[in-house]
Amino acid sequence: MSETIGVVGAGTMGNGIAQVAARAGCDVVIRDVQDDFLQRGLKTIDKSLQRDVDKERLSTEEKHGILGKIKATTELSALSGCSVVIEAVTENLEVKTDVFRALDQITQPTTILASNTSSISITKLGAATRRPDKVIGMHFMNPVPVMKLVEVIRGIATSDETYERVRSLSDKLGKTALDCQDSPGFVSNRVLMPMINEAIFALYEGVATRESIDGIMKLGMNHPMGPLTLADFIGLDVCLAIMNVLHEGLGDPKYRACPLLKRYVDAGWLGRKSGRGFYEY
Repeated sequence: MSETIGVVGAGTMGNGIAQVAARAGCDVVIRDVQDDFLQRGLKTIDKSLQRDVDKERLSTEEKHGILGKIKATTELSALSGCSVVIEAVTENLEVKTDVFRALDQITQPTTILASNTSSISITKLGAATRRPDKVIGMHFMNPVPVMKLVEVIRGIATSDETYERVRSLSDKLGKTALDCQDSPGFVSNRVLMPMINEAIFALYEGVATRESIDGIMKLGMNHPMGPLTLADFIGLDVCLAIMNVLHEGLGDPKYRACPLLKRYVDAGWLGRKSGRGFYEY
């Protein structure tokens, strides 16, 4: 019998996780608050799979088979039969806590509750439930179908059994699971975000143009995209939120968000999704 994986949130990360799970042979229930969010997510999955059909990595029949494994719903209760539920809602502690409380009420006591958070404490999310031993972080990278990494984060109460099950699920999904302890920003964003923030400071202080900063990091450090382009891709609001989590959580002034980043977010210049960030789209 194939495992049923629940995904909460049909946005960029949620629909990517759903696609990868269905492609690995799991039955998937994806839930979002509005039907149009779900339809947008399903359309993204369809497009992504169609690219693989066009490149002859997948047959049309296989594509339809994968899409047939995904059930979309606005009802949280539809996740009650899932063995693992992965939360991929907005990067906000209150919103995520509410989701975890609700999932704790409706799922089986044995169900693992995982969060795709990029910086929020797994220990805090676990404490909002009656099963902190079954709460864990599964931080996928964007774009999920392409990127190999899942950063697996153990909260203070996460059990070895939960950890082992999530590692084997990551393998099944064709991902490489690398683990870390629950600390602000984990490893990925604790290292990445201060680099992006420093690039923004270099621009803010007039050290170089945006093109030079990005070009130096691409050509000199072999990064696939420059830090300012990457910030636009991630979303400047998300970058600011993560810098704030690092600053508050670690209490070190080196994590202070650059004033220029704050100003752009205040202006609604959030990067690619809003049409303007450090670059125009």
